[in-house]
Amino acid sequence: MREGECSKLERSLFFPLEREDLTTLCVYYHWKDGLVTFRAAREWEEETDWSGYSRDFTCEHPLTTHTNYLGHQETWDLFKRYNLTGYLDDVVDLIKKGKHQGIECFLDQKQNIRFISNMHSNTLGINNGYHAIRSGGIRRHEPEDEEIDVIIDGLNLSRAMSLKNAGAQIPFGGSKITVQCAAVDLSDYRTIGFLAYALDRTRSFTGPDMGFSPELADVIRRKGYSINIAGGFDSKIGPTGGPTAYGVYLALKEAADFRFDTKTLAGKAIVVQGTGAVGYPLVEKYLVKEDVTIFIADILRDPVKKLVAQFPSRVKEVDPKDVLSVEADIFVPCAMGGILDEETIKALKYSIIIGAANNQLKANNQEEEIRLAKILDDRGILFQVDWMHNTGGVIAGMEEYLHQEKASLDNVMSHTEKVCKYGVRENFETAKKEGITPTERAYRYYTSKIYR
Repeated sequence: MREGECSKLERSLFFPLEREDLTTLCVYYHWKDGLVTFRAAREWEEETDWSGYSRDFTCEHPLTTHTNYLGHQETWDLFKRYNLTGYLDDVVDLIKKGKHQGIECFLDQKQNIRFISNMHSNTLGINNGYHAIRSGGIRRHEPEDEEIDVIIDGLNLSRAMSLKNAGAQIPFGGSKITVQCAAVDLSDYRTIGFLAYALDRTRSFTGPDMGFSPELADVIRRKGYSINIAGGFDSKIGPTGGPTAYGVYLALKEAADFRFDTKTLAGKAIVVQGTGAVGYPLVEKYLVKEDVTIFIADILRDPVKKLVAQFPSRVKEVDPKDVLSVEADIFVPCAMGGILDEETIKALKYSIIIGAANNQLKANNQEEEIRLAKILDDRGILFQVDWMHNTGGVIAGMEEYLHQEKASLDNVMSHTEKVCKYGVRENFETAKKEGITPTERAYRYYTSKIYR
């Protein structure tokens, strides 16, 4: 088999680990000098009882006498043996383009769990005095999903988390954890123990994202596996979707004031795409209080029906396929990202786009985001990159992580107002003075804090 002639299952960073009975792969990059290093290892047994994690052993304990550690050249040779150096180079190129610190991969072969910590930056967290120096969500992908797409998703989101954490004014760098595995049974402590072990290895704190329920955080904390996860229902703060929705609402009001010179949203038509963890409370708790017409769209029928039934005179349904062509004042994307590209932007009839969805612009790098934001601006659409205002969740996560049982929702809301009201207003006004888009101004200001 020649280089590149790999099946879908073989085109994976984990394939050589599985074949060689290894557990760990690390790819590190230093953007200042361009140095890339690889490391692989066998650090535990297939029969390791992860249900005993934190009780019987910690993330620093040895788990087998049959360890095997591969250095940089040995790891490269390993991938060469399986005709995967081209694929490894592709991953390295993605890491370099985003100026990431790298990735750490942990494998539980028995349960087919592939855990990747996508590490973007530790600059803001390295001297914070806590175990966790980075923060970002944990999301689940199906085992059969294309791995390179999972990696791209994780790297993009970790880069956004660095900027989001900076914009949220919290002392943590950015990361994102992606896990390819079957749906997790919350009574399966072997799986949950492994996830907690790998999480603690990453020196990050996290919160459940797509594919993981808030109950996962509750079980991990309640059973004593790790405190490095927030956002469960047991929390004094509760799921992070609520504070995120509040921050988006504040940003919407600032955007309306800036664009229409009005202190309220009254009289506006607003389209909300996605009625999940953020979109639902945004509509139910905040938008219905305004004198606005609300259109909602979601491929999941139950939350849409529930909101329409609850507010029949205020909330109307729109077909999810039509959200980018509806004629309304404000578009609030709260579902999947990557929805705005050159073609879709041409069809937009909105004056403002402010939403909770991550990576709303279909771009793989900062330059492309800035370019697309300029196209929106040229069309008279006020847009701001999402990580400037969907920060309520990370603020809530920080509050819970730092203060545990003493965490206060009042602290979260006041911090969110500081960032998503006054911070957003400052970004709009400064961008106008400098003659650039709010997205470009946000990148200029916060990248100077991250890359130093």
